[in-house]
Amino acid sequence: MKHLVIATRNNGKIFEIKALLTGLVAQVSSAADFTDFPETVEDGATFEENALKKAREASQFTGLPALADDSGLVVHALGGRPGVFSARYAGDGAGDAANNALLLEECLNIPVEQRQAAFICALALVTPEGDERLFSGRITGRILTEARGDLGFGYDPLFLVDGFDQSMAELTLSEKNSLSHRAQAFRKFREYLEMIE
Repeated sequence: MKHLVIATRNNGKIFEIKALLTGLVAQVSSAADFTDFPETVEDGATFEENALKKAREASQFTGLPALADDSGLVVHALGGRPGVFSARYAGDGAGDAANNALLLEECLNIPVEQRQAAFICALALVTPEGDERLFSGRITGRILTEARGDLGFGYDPLFLVDGFDQSMAELTLSEKNSLSHRAQAFRKFREYLEMIE
């Protein structure tokens, strides 16, 4: 693929996604590279709905194939919260610190053994011709009682990856990109692109 736009302004996501697309896409742009790029209202009930909506609007605005992901944290003991509201869990415009603080507060009385959680990623590719594809990924773990590590973003410092002694924010970028929910979805996306090229 010659040119692909990533429908996000999140610098952490842009950095990860560009690394995952190395050698696959000649030119990668993001929402930050365009003036007046539309701000998608993420009102879908699922990660898939939100990803598709973002990719559709980005492709329509730029005239390019667009890739959008909607991903988040699902905590079983919290009934699946924060879920599709992961990025704005503590309110619109809330940053990582506020979201993490609220999550820790809500998990305060939940025993460690009942803090199972999963990061979920839905990745949507939409072309100007109207072709739409979805790819997904999931990684399981549990919520820690305090933040650990500073290599990730979002809820990474609070997420202990199953089978590891490290939080997602203690893993190197290459380690994270070998197992994360986003990496899994991107592997499926890569396989799809390699198949159609």
